[in-house]
Amino acid sequence: MSDSDGKKTLGLRGGARPGNVKQSFSHGRTKNVVVETKRKRVVVPKPGAGKSGSSGAPVGDPSKRPAGITDAEMDRRLKAVQAAKAREAEEAAAREAEEKARAEERERRRAEQEEKEREEKEREEALRAKAEEDAQKKRDAEAAAEAAAAAPSEPAVARNQNAKAAPAQTPRKPERDREETSKKNRGSDNRRSGKLTVNQALTGGEGGRQRSMAAMKRKQERARQKAMGGPVEREKVVRDVQLPEAIMVSELAGRMSEKVGAVVKALMQNGMMVTQNETIDADTAELIIEEFGHKVVRVSDADVEDVIKEIEDKAEDLEPRPPVITIMGHVDHGKTSLLDAIRNAKVVAGEAGGITQHIGAYQVTTDTGAVLSFLDTPGHAAFTSMRSRGAQVTDIVVLVVAADDAVMPQTIEAINHAKAAKVPMIVAINKIDKPAANPDKVRTDLLQHEVIVEKLSGDVQDVEVSATTGQGLDELLEAIALQAEILELKANPNRAAVGAVIEAQLDVGRGPVATVLIQTGTLRQGDIFVVGEQYGKVRALINDAGERVKEAGPSVPVEVLGLNGTPEAGDVLNVTETEAQAREIAAYREKAAKDKRAAAGAATTLEQLMANAKANEDVSELPILLKADVQGSAEAIVQAMEKIGNEEVRVRVLHSGVGAITETDVGLAEASGAPIMGFNVRANASARNTANQKGVEIRYYSVIYDLVDDVKAAASGLLSNEIKENFIGYATIKEVFKVTGVGKVAGCLVTEGVARRSAGVRLLRDNVVIHEGTLKTLKRFKDEVSEVQSGQECGMAFENYDDIRPDDVIEIFEREEVTRTLT
Repeated sequence: MSDSDGKKTLGLRGGARPGNVKQSFSHGRTKNVVVETKRKRVVVPKPGAGKSGSSGAPVGDPSKRPAGITDAEMDRRLKAVQAAKAREAEEAAAREAEEKARAEERERRRAEQEEKEREEKEREEALRAKAEEDAQKKRDAEAAAEAAAAAPSEPAVARNQNAKAAPAQTPRKPERDREETSKKNRGSDNRRSGKLTVNQALTGGEGGRQRSMAAMKRKQERARQKAMGGPVEREKVVRDVQLPEAIMVSELAGRMSEKVGAVVKALMQNGMMVTQNETIDADTAELIIEEFGHKVVRVSDADVEDVIKEIEDKAEDLEPRPPVITIMGHVDHGKTSLLDAIRNAKVVAGEAGGITQHIGAYQVTTDTGAVLSFLDTPGHAAFTSMRSRGAQVTDIVVLVVAADDAVMPQTIEAINHAKAAKVPMIVAINKIDKPAANPDKVRTDLLQHEVIVEKLSGDVQDVEVSATTGQGLDELLEAIALQAEILELKANPNRAAVGAVIEAQLDVGRGPVATVLIQTGTLRQGDIFVVGEQYGKVRALINDAGERVKEAGPSVPVEVLGLNGTPEAGDVLNVTETEAQAREIAAYREKAAKDKRAAAGAATTLEQLMANAKANEDVSELPILLKADVQGSAEAIVQAMEKIGNEEVRVRVLHSGVGAITETDVGLAEASGAPIMGFNVRANASARNTANQKGVEIRYYSVIYDLVDDVKAAASGLLSNEIKENFIGYATIKEVFKVTGVGKVAGCLVTEGVARRSAGVRLLRDNVVIHEGTLKTLKRFKDEVSEVQSGQECGMAFENYDDIRPDDVIEIFEREEVTRTLT
């Protein structure tokens, strides 16, 4: 089919006339096009033109065909027209069939809709009839009851009432017919319409979700209430809503069993534009709860700790328990050696530098069968908090004093801790075997601190012992046993355990480990507990001998494994019923501690911030990072670092923790330019490589003396050097001369010491300093000299100063820089 279809192309020449051409497209679309037409030009065919062309092709009537069209072209055009007509007929037939199918589909859907409406109507009629029947029965029963109560002697009336009520119950067959019809119709609901879906094939029905029995019952109840004309709304359920100090909007809606959108809308009506994820205060939440008709029950975040109850043990449940003895005293007075002699062990050999830097907990069984629990505390000045904890959890304090050294600062501190904890004290005068031993001096020195021993008619037992030879050890154990007998120590082992954390550390293979002294109850493997800001489940219990045990009773020190983090030394361990309770308590304590730290570290006003900034402007800081093996050592070192410094320089511990030095610590040290101090810990391989690449200094220590001394030396390097002036001479001005090119020159006599050209000078007039500077020239006769001795005359000229007079005194001095150190 050609593009022109026998029509000539449109043109613009030769008397054009405008006109409209209507174009037709598929699906019934049309379009009007403005065209220009030409007059038809009649061309007379030449004679014999009709005979030309192919002989076999059908030839049309020459008078009816356009001019210049061959027979072959005409035949082709006729075939194209016939094909177009056939295609139009096929399209019309297809459209007709499609319209017919659509009409059938609409009819089928209409029939289905009518069928469903009829079923719903019949169901409602059945429910209404049933409700009417139930109401009629109820009315009949009430009438019968009233009649029986009013006139018991008239059975005929009751029979008549029953007879009247009978016709209301008789028409059962139509109801049965309707129910059967509705069942049939319901059975026909499962007919599939259209294509089979995967969901229908898998579930056997239209869709996998179906209504629950509760939803069906609610729907039937609503329909019954609607049929009876009663209220459709359910009765409001008033709930007791627990309200903390702050609550999220979505959580508030959940506690009230209301829709979140309704709660948000109520808040917006009260002037609060909030979303469901925002937190509102308790007062606002209380208004919303009352608006929804519920009751408010105010609770506090601290209520989570109410699960930890203080149980008062009954007297019949108490059983004797071993005493807890803490050994305290000054450093190097032999505390650990004395404990070694009692235990027949060599604990001191394992301590770096021969001093105790951890709290050790041990159990000892004496020859008489008595069990004693010992705590060994450090004596170094940095471990004050450790000694304080040891005194708080103990029953008896053994104060070790060296016979050749008498009472020392940490001895006095230990006495104060024991008095504050109100625990009895036994004085062990150690090193009695040394030639310089003087036990009487120890007893006399103790009198100054209100400790009166039995030998001086006091009530404090004193025993002379020697950890080296074993002298007096039996007497010491007897004194401890006697004191324990007087105390009558008892505890209830058949209850949830409560204990105190003596020490805590992060072990590479075992994770967080806490040394706990059980105070009451029994801690068993598998118990869930909370300790400070951490919680866990007892995975294993290890006694002081390194053996695994299944349980630990009162006064037994054990290592507890299974914590989720390292607790603080001194925290209390409490056993809880569920892990959820332990987790909730730990989360609350962690949040409270974080808020407390934030409140302590933040300045409340702008003036305070500016004052702090101004105060810190002139203070140099030495930042350090600290990692230690146990929590107690880290705490003691941090306290020692806080004491280093003065008004010009101070040490700032950026971070302290327990465990090996990690790559994170190296990153923090690089960012802050601080060295890393490792106390009995080492850096792992990745941390060492990172430190080498980034130039971070890592120092390892095993004795606290060395660490404190090194930090002191480093902090001393931040101190500015002290400028010291040394007076080297005095000179008196005799005459003043004017010299061309130089200015005023003072003729002087050096009266004392020496005058040097390089030294500083001050000009004194009537013993008042009027100028301080340097010399421009120092001459003896006409020669420039470097110094002039006492008794000689010289000429001096000051740099940029010429207000000099006779009888003025020149003070000559030299400045010297003196390096300062922290004490």
